[in-house]
Amino acid sequence: MGISRDSRHKRSATGAKRATYRKKRAFEKGRQPANTRIGNKRIHLVRTRGGNTKYRALRLESGNFSWASEGISRKVRVVRVVFHPSNNELVRTNTLTKAAVVEIDPAPFRQWYEAHYGQTLGRRRQQKTETEEVKKSKSVEKKQAARFAASGKVDSALERQFEAGRMYAVVSSRPGQSGRLDGYLLEGDELAFYQRAIRK
Repeated sequence: MGISRDSRHKRSATGAKRATYRKKRAFEKGRQPANTRIGNKRIHLVRTRGGNTKYRALRLESGNFSWASEGISRKVRVVRVVFHPSNNELVRTNTLTKAAVVEIDPAPFRQWYEAHYGQTLGRRRQQKTETEEVKKSKSVEKKQAARFAASGKVDSALERQFEAGRMYAVVSSRPGQSGRLDGYLLEGDELAFYQRAIRK
């Protein structure tokens, strides 16, 4: 049969059967889902209508995630899928799709924060063992202190995630269509909502 995306085979709103007036068409066809998993990067090229190309990601391990409140983005490693709004099966099989909530490694964001604000982030457990002092000029210290006073405060829920070494993020790209795994960190009310959903 093949996968078809037409609506001619469906009944009308009143429940009447529609008349068959033509066969299937190539422009109505669908393809197998990509079912992108976590693993070494593997992307297939698919020739589509008009000679265009889709990038079908079969395996991905990292992506570009943005920290919206700080206005930065970094390439980070994806650890696992923790929640999916459409289907729990996608969580069990670690399938990456748009809107999947994933756990990422926050190390690149922590490095940026510490370089930008000159303050440690999520290192309470490590502070006793590691006390490395990096030499900085007074002007750099003053600049970092001013930045921190203006906009350096991190939400307590985010800070706990930095301490745990795992952060929640949402995938906003479509890996099966674009071959990319991009998204954004969860913050504020949205983070609270998904944390409740994950607990359930």
